[in-house]
Amino acid sequence: MSRTRERFTGRIAGVGSTSGVRVVVGRWDDSPWGAFADVMVEAASGHRVLLAPDDRVREFVAATYTFDEHVIEPVGVEDTADGWQVSTPSLSLRLVTGGRTPLGRLLGLVPARVAISPAWCSAVDPVARVVLSGVRTRGTAGNDRREWYGATSVVAVTAIAGHWRGAALGELAPVDPPCRFGFSSTPERPSVTSVVTTVERSL
Repeated sequence: MSRTRERFTGRIAGVGSTSGVRVVVGRWDDSPWGAFADVMVEAASGHRVLLAPDDRVREFVAATYTFDEHVIEPVGVEDTADGWQVSTPSLSLRLVTGGRTPLGRLLGLVPARVAISPAWCSAVDPVARVVLSGVRTRGTAGNDRREWYGATSVVAVTAIAGHWRGAALGELAPVDPPCRFGFSSTPERPSVTSVVTTVERSL
């Protein structure tokens, strides 16, 4: 059986909130299907929800990660003067972003073509496990898929506001406990990571 690798280039925002809701937003500028965004939400109860813009995205993401509920609905992400506005029928989330984190500055020292390669992601994975709780840069996803996260920059999220299914999210908090969608969570410190994700799967 042959295997293929697909690349998704964009940014991943990961935030926690004082309500206990943790949110991961994938904003993909380039992918096999063009630009799109998706959202993963884990409630304080541990209930995991995927918000996907269409069936194709839902099927691909759900085959790679684990959720308790899938919802197909429009997912919009727009730039604002100080960050992002994420809008879906279920979620309204305003992100205020700041400057590069110390990790982001460190990543900037690595040439991009090296940082996004699966070989580099595999080499730095043991370090990521120790330095960043819950974070891995390579792993085995669902349905015999392998995945590598090649990060090139990280900026801090300094504030949030919004609602999840009609309830206020509250204020910004660490992503703690780590999200349980797949083999890796986002960093505990709320942030936006520029990343190239490589997914290898069977045809």
